[in-house]
Amino acid sequence: MSLTKSQQYASLSDHFATRRAAILEAWRKADRADPDQTTGRSLTVSQFFDHIPEMLDAFEYRLRSRPGGIDAQSADGDKKDEGVKHGLHRWQQGYRLRELINECGHLQVSLFNEMEKVVAEHPYFERAVLVEANRQIMELVNDMISESAGQYERMQQAESAGHVGDLMGALASVNEIEKRRATLIHQAVHDLNSDVVGVSLAASLLGRTEIAEPDRLEFATMLQRGVSGLSSMLGDLMELARLGAGQEKRRIAPFNAATLLTERCDLNEPFAKERHLFMEVNGPASLEVEGDADKVGRLLQNLLMNALKYTPTGGVSVTWGEEKENWWLMVKDTGPGLHSRASAPLIAGLQEATASAKEADEKSTAIKGEVSNVLPPPWDAAEQFHPPKHQPGEGIGLSIVKRMCELLDASLEIASSAETGTTFRVVFPRRYRSAPQVPSP
Repeated sequence: MSLTKSQQYASLSDHFATRRAAILEAWRKADRADPDQTTGRSLTVSQFFDHIPEMLDAFEYRLRSRPGGIDAQSADGDKKDEGVKHGLHRWQQGYRLRELINECGHLQVSLFNEMEKVVAEHPYFERAVLVEANRQIMELVNDMISESAGQYERMQQAESAGHVGDLMGALASVNEIEKRRATLIHQAVHDLNSDVVGVSLAASLLGRTEIAEPDRLEFATMLQRGVSGLSSMLGDLMELARLGAGQEKRRIAPFNAATLLTERCDLNEPFAKERHLFMEVNGPASLEVEGDADKVGRLLQNLLMNALKYTPTGGVSVTWGEEKENWWLMVKDTGPGLHSRASAPLIAGLQEATASAKEADEKSTAIKGEVSNVLPPPWDAAEQFHPPKHQPGEGIGLSIVKRMCELLDASLEIASSAETGTTFRVVFPRRYRSAPQVPSP
């Protein structure tokens, strides 16, 4: 059998297209068999394959096109675009960077195994054609690693930038307190005709009757609020540092998620009433799952406190339920919404990742005649014209939730607008197939 090189490339492209499902399934099995790959086990088949089919489309098209030609260059651009989406989606799904790179390696092995079958079954392919095909496989995986890991790294940098913004806001708050303190001391010095310098003297002045009562109360309130806010932020930073350093380990055990979530909501009910907000709780009365009950409770507490803290009117609803091999938790408020501007880059990333996840999930569910449960993106035209207000500490609090999701192999989705408020949806594995991680002594 004699074929031209162009015909051989076309034949190879057809072969990989025909074997697409088998290649993807072999990749998925290899990834699930890897004990270090835990996050992907909680994903559905469509969620796991994600944007890889589109990357394989570009790979097959490049094989069929003349290598180095204009059409092949266009296919390269498609591969890189899908690689960026893949990295963003994996970050949103709670993947660790090592897992992301490992799965790329498993895909490469699956493609090489398929090439071995091609060589054995079709000995008429010229060596130069096979070498070029293998080079295309390496370029495909290289683009997948480069673009996916690069996007993952960009999201981590954006998250860190948000922390800097939060800390600068806290510092500005302290500076404002210091400025006000100096003003009050100056007024007190003028009234008492004495030389007052330093914070210690300011503290002593608070107890003197010579200072006007409104000024003393205002000063004390500002100091108390500032110290409380900084203390809370330092506590959050400590927790975030522990999570980032890998000092927090998960303990997997059976628990009733419905009982845990109901109890946590009951504990926050007084705070909601104090702020004249409603709190709705809705979900199955019993939901037996595996996981780390303590960390799930902390995750919910963080979401609840932020929702109650930043919701001026209306209230917060907490719901939960089952979804195939997973279970989910949703917290929705009627507040002003989180906003994706420079001071809150993590929010922008999560909204973009959720939209990407929705796009990929809708393609798969449409084929099966099902409906996607991923949060839909809110379309709020008003936000394009009115600059949003970013609340201090939002980025750090959300980073803690994100890190907790990574630890629990959970996906984090977000939909937020000024008109509808903010909704967080966290999807957890119903069962963990890996051995429990126990904290080191």
